Amino acid sequence: MNEYIDIGANLTNKSLMQNIDAVLARAQQVGVGQLVVTGTNIEESEAAIALCERFPNQLVCTTGVHPHHASEWLDDYDQILKRLASSQFVRAIGETGLDFNRDFSPRDKQIEVFHQQLSIACELNKPVFTHQRDAHDSFIQILGEYRDRLSQVVVHCFTDDKRALDDCLALDCHIGITGWVCDERRGTELQQLVKYIPANRLMIETDAPYLLPRDLNPKPKSRINEPRHLPHIAARIAQHQGKSLDIFSAECLQTTRQFFNF
Repeated sequence: MNEYIDIGANLTNKSLMQNIDAVLARAQQVGVGQLVVTGTNIEESEAAIALCERFPNQLVCTTGVHPHHASEWLDDYDQILKRLASSQFVRAIGETGLDFNRDFSPRDKQIEVFHQQLSIACELNKPVFTHQRDAHDSFIQILGEYRDRLSQVVVHCFTDDKRALDDCLALDCHIGITGWVCDERRGTELQQLVKYIPANRLMIETDAPYLLPRDLNPKPKSRINEPRHLPHIAARIAQHQGKSLDIFSAECLQTTRQFFNF
């Protein structure tokens, strides 16, 4: 059985937390032995660390403030994030970035908070777990200002076009691919793009409980995505890259271990 690491799972979401032991057991049964829990605000970052302490052999996490929560940023958040990042389980700063699709926080505040967290990552020499939606030009410009001082960057849940992919790779970013690649409606462009991502820059994630792969057969009764579906996502990417699943999964595992220090 191939081994996988899910680099982006929102395990503190109540839909997963209520059955977390079973969720992690189902993941292990299919080879998803380790996962990165996503921190999206201060409360969720603290919860992510607490969850890692419960499952120290399976979980690590990120700590950060998602652009949706940028308007919540307070003056002491930089010190709080630095304190949280001192945990042995925190392997990256984030989820941070820009989301101009929903604008749940004002764009100027999103930009300010993105700068703040990139600065923290530079200071702590931590990788960055980033989010970008409908904000590529601003995102890549800001990221470029810090890139030579950042250790590593992953663009989580990449769903953009070839120009955006080229820009991210030109900044030596890693690319996270989710079950979006399994979507016969919205994922067709991504299916063509995955072959352009070098093996040492590609990682995989479920973004559970979101983005349930649409081509699962049989279709689950629940719309809740789980880390156990990661091997299915891997198989689809391998198919579109023209590789065997064994080769793809081994390459992806090595890349992920190096990035998150597993």
